[in-house]
Amino acid sequence: MISPYIVTIIASWLVAQGAKYVVAVIKNRTFRAFRHFYISGNMPSAHSATVVSVATLIGCREGFGSAIFGLALTLAGIVMYDAVMVRRSVGEQGLAIRAIIEAAHNKLLFPRSAKGHTPVEVLVGAGVGVVIGYVVFIATR
Repeated sequence: MISPYIVTIIASWLVAQGAKYVVAVIKNRTFRAFRHFYISGNMPSAHSATVVSVATLIGCREGFGSAIFGLALTLAGIVMYDAVMVRRSVGEQGLAIRAIIEAAHNKLLFPRSAKGHTPVEVLVGAGVGVVIGYVVFIATR
């Protein structure tokens, strides 16, 4: 039998990335948004969903006072902080650099720069993670 921890990682990643595709389809009014199945950034944060689902499953199985849950919660906090503060800043800087280069050369040099997350995207991803982690816990009791 496959580990419930692996199941929650895969399930939360697939649900979050699938949700990105659905959001893009609604926003762009086209089903040709396939890149949203694998890109980083946008709504919801798959990284947040994944680490929170694992932390939720650990908390449910091992106890919310356990050392391993504390470690998982710390890791989740670092990943979510990084998504909002570091990766988002890098993405904004990438957009600015791209605009400067494109203005100087008067052409589009590369179509997309890396993007971080807004706080709402991270919170929604974390919510997805809590739900998936709890569902996997219930399903594997």
